[in-house]
Amino acid sequence: MLPSILCSPSSSSTSLFPFNYFTLYSPSSSLTNLPSLTYKTTIKKSTHNHSTRVQAMIEKETPVTQRPYTFLRESDEGGAEGSSSNANSVRARFEKMIREVQDSVCTALEEVDGGGKFKEDVWSRPGGGGGISRVLQDGNVFEKAGVNVSVVYGVMPPEAYRAARPVDNGNVKPGPIPFFAAGVSSVLHPKNPFAPTVHFNYRYFETDAPNDAPGAPRQWWFGGGTDLTPAYIFEEDVKHFHSVQKGACDKFDASFYPRFKKWCDDYFYIKHRGERRGLGGIFFDDLNDYDQEMLLSFSTECANSVIPAYIPIVEKRKDTPFTDEHKAWQQLRRGRYVEFNLVYDRGTTFGLKTGGRIESILVSLPLTARWEYDHQPVEGSEEWKLLDACINPKEWLH
Repeated sequence: MLPSILCSPSSSSTSLFPFNYFTLYSPSSSLTNLPSLTYKTTIKKSTHNHSTRVQAMIEKETPVTQRPYTFLRESDEGGAEGSSSNANSVRARFEKMIREVQDSVCTALEEVDGGGKFKEDVWSRPGGGGGISRVLQDGNVFEKAGVNVSVVYGVMPPEAYRAARPVDNGNVKPGPIPFFAAGVSSVLHPKNPFAPTVHFNYRYFETDAPNDAPGAPRQWWFGGGTDLTPAYIFEEDVKHFHSVQKGACDKFDASFYPRFKKWCDDYFYIKHRGERRGLGGIFFDDLNDYDQEMLLSFSTECANSVIPAYIPIVEKRKDTPFTDEHKAWQQLRRGRYVEFNLVYDRGTTFGLKTGGRIESILVSLPLTARWEYDHQPVEGSEEWKLLDACINPKEWLH
């Protein structure tokens, strides 16, 4: 998950970060996970091929006792916007948005749970920025719920950049690349097998010119998505979830929902199983071909749609009676969730490659999961219907 910042379709097909690529999610991101490190480089010359190798020395994040007003630097000399502390900058407004979303989602989840409380860890980075990780574990309703935000400055090696932005694979020279990444990433795992897991991740990412290419233009993009992963299908729940996503998309462009719904189905694909992780939602990444202000507003709308899309479903299903067999099936589906996040999620990959905060990167994983040898649900059963929908994605809105 989590890199909470970078999440994306070509990867886990999800990734914001670990924060899930942040995450940076995202993508599955997957929570998200933004790299929490600074790179110090030392140059060594090879006596064999005279090539230059860059070694990255990682400085880990530092715990802090109080949440700062902002994780942004006092100034950002290289930024096109000038001072990043300016309340009107995209960086500042995006940070404000993701922190407000974290607060509102955590408040809503605690109300639904009726007992569990989020544990909060705040951390900063020597290279700039920091994050807030919140986890509710073993509550009345939620087995594990993580909601993370990250606002990070740093320098990434080329292999990490390729994990974050594979579309540029052929155009990256060797050399460290300065970046800024911010995102919110969350994965929520309820106890009741009839209440679905949900993941969301929204992020903003910038890169400066590589150190060996002065004068190259700064690049920026938005990414994110919200997707549903139930163990059992209640069609009215799935339609409700998708209708809220469509409503958020339609406020900006009627083509967004069908485009991002398909992107989501394609991204959360477990190749070695031949099935999707869940029943989809929306997913997008590397978006920078629209007006920046529009994409900021769009990301905000999508992030604010999580509560109305998900909370009514959990309220409806959290107390549904279930058997040991229902619970075992839920655990098997969570095994699929683990497989996707660890094998394919771009956010998780990015976070691990950049030495990110491991608890944030892996917060997307469920507290419990199960793997049975050669398990095959009975054809026509409710379990089979779920698996069939994961193998053959459906159009839930007509």
